[in-house]
Amino acid sequence: FFFRERVKIIQILILFLCVHFSNFDRKMYHYGTFPEGFSWGISSSAYQIEGGWNADGKGPSIWDTFTQTTDTIPDKANGNVACESYNRLNEDLYMLRALRVKSYRFSLSWSRIFPDGTRKSLNQKGVDYYNRLIDGLIAYNIEPIVTIYHWDLPEALQKVYDWDKAEMIDIFNDYCDFCFATFGDRVKFWITINQPQTIGWSGYGLGNMPPNVKDPGYRPYIVAHNLIKAHAKAYHTYDDKYRQSQGGLISIALNADWAEPKDVSIRREVVAADRAMQFQLGWFAHPIFKNGDYPDALKWQVGNKSEIQGFPQSRLPSFTEEEKNFIKGTADVFCVNHYTTKIVSHITARLSPESYEYDWDFKEEEENDSPTTAIPNQKVVAWGLRRLLNWIKEEYGDPEIYITENGVATEAQTTWDDSDRVFFYKAYIDEALKAYELDGVTVKGYIATSLMDSFEWLNGYKVGFGLHHVDFSNPNRSRTPKYSAHFYYNIIKDNGFPFVLYFGQKVPFWSHLTRAPSSTCLLCPPHGLWQTTNGTSYGFLLTMAFFLPLFHKGQLCAVHD
Repeated sequence: FFFRERVKIIQILILFLCVHFSNFDRKMYHYGTFPEGFSWGISSSAYQIEGGWNADGKGPSIWDTFTQTTDTIPDKANGNVACESYNRLNEDLYMLRALRVKSYRFSLSWSRIFPDGTRKSLNQKGVDYYNRLIDGLIAYNIEPIVTIYHWDLPEALQKVYDWDKAEMIDIFNDYCDFCFATFGDRVKFWITINQPQTIGWSGYGLGNMPPNVKDPGYRPYIVAHNLIKAHAKAYHTYDDKYRQSQGGLISIALNADWAEPKDVSIRREVVAADRAMQFQLGWFAHPIFKNGDYPDALKWQVGNKSEIQGFPQSRLPSFTEEEKNFIKGTADVFCVNHYTTKIVSHITARLSPESYEYDWDFKEEEENDSPTTAIPNQKVVAWGLRRLLNWIKEEYGDPEIYITENGVATEAQTTWDDSDRVFFYKAYIDEALKAYELDGVTVKGYIATSLMDSFEWLNGYKVGFGLHHVDFSNPNRSRTPKYSAHFYYNIIKDNGFPFVLYFGQKVPFWSHLTRAPSSTCLLCPPHGLWQTTNGTSYGFLLTMAFFLPLFHKGQLCAVHD
C-alpha cells in the first residue's frame, strides 16, 4: 500500500512538473492559428436569457421560485423577463450570424418542455420554440451545442424527488430520451449536465443556490453520485437508441479552476494542488474518463475523515463493479468550463462540522499578480488555462477537448468599451493556442461566455459577461455589440492570431501592447488596436489608421494621426 502511495506521489510530482511553465513562458505571446475546422462558439443558458417564465404553458423552475422569493440577489433581480429571448429569437439569431460563430451553446428549459418535469405534461409550444431556434441556427450554418440540464430543475420535481434521490436518474433519462428523439435529427452535440460540481456544492452544501440545501458534509456527495449515474444512463440511451441514426456526440460540461501549487518545489504543496484538482474536476472526470470510480485522493480524504469522525462508513458513496463499468467511458469528448486560477497550499482542516470543504485539507488563495474582474474571486490568470489543458491531457489520456465556457465579468454599465474583456480573450485564447501548437493538446473548440449580458445568477444584473450589451431598462431589451464582439469576430475570421504580410514583412495581426497617451484613439489602449513594440509593423499601423475610421466610431490621437 505504501509503495503504491509513493508511486502515486511521484506520478503527481512528474505531472505538475510537466505542466509547470516558467515566467518567461507565461509572458510570451504566441502567434499562430488553430486547426482547420476548429469550432468557434459562444454560449448562453435558458434561465439567464429566455424570460417568459410562465409564458405559453411553461412551468416554474427552482430558479423561478428562488429568485421570486429571495432578497439575497442585488435589486431582487430575477429572470422573469431577462433578455426576453423567448420573444426575440430573430434578434439573437442575427447577432450570432453577424459574429460568424461556428457553434452556439444554449440550454433547454426542462420546465418549458415538461412543465411538471415528466413526459405526460408535454408543452408543445415550448418544443416549438426550440425547434425554431435549432432550425434558425442550421439555416445559418451554426452548429447547435445543446445542454440538456443547466441548473433549472422543474419546481414540481424538486417538491417530490430532488437530485438526492435515486428516482431522479430515470426521470432525467426520460427527459433526455425525449430531447434526443425530438431534436437529435439536427443536434449533433449534446451536453447532459452543466457543472455538476456547482450543483452539488453550491446547491446542496453551501446552499446559496437553488435548491438552497445547507448540508455540506453529506448531500454534495450523494447528489454528485446521482448526477454521475444520471449522466451515464443518458449517454447509454443515446448510444443504444440514437447514435447510429443520428451520428452525434455526447458529453458533460465540468468546471475547473487551475490549482497552482504555492511552491512547486515542496512536495506537500504539489500534492495539495493535485488534491484540489481531484476534488473539483476529478470528482466527476475520474469516473467518466478513467475507471468508473472516484479518484484515490477523494476516497482517501473522505474515508479517513469519516472514520475519525466516528462514522461506520465513508460519507462518500461507493459504486458497485457493475456501476463502474456502466459509467466508465461515457463521454465522447472532454468539455471544460474555465474562468480563473487559484494558488493552493496544504493545511490540516478541522474535523467538525463535517464538510466537503474541510475534507480538502488545502486552502485556496488569489493569484497576486493578476488583474481583478467585476467578480472578486475570478481574477484574470490566463496562463492557468494552458496548464489546465495540459493537466487534462496527461491525466485523462489526451482526449479531444472543448472549452465550453470561458469569459470575464465587467460592470453592468459597460456598453461599448469593454477593453478588459478584449484583453481577457486575447490572453486566454492565446494560452489555448499555446496548448494546441506548442504542447500538442487536442483542443477542438472554444466557446466564449457569453452572447450577451444576461441574468448572472447570484449577481443579478450587476455584472455582465456579454459580448453584446443589453439595455434592461428598455422594454425592447435592445442589444448592441461591444468592442469585444468585433474583436472576437476577427479572431474567428483569422482562426487565431496569424502573421500577416505588410510591405513584404511578416507582422503579428494583434501585437504586444504599449500604453499610448490617448484613451479615445482607435490605435491606443483601451480601444484595443495596439501600437507595437518595434518598428517592423509601422506599415500595418498606417493601413489600420487609414481604414478604421471608415467603420469604427472614434478618432486617432496625435501620436497615430
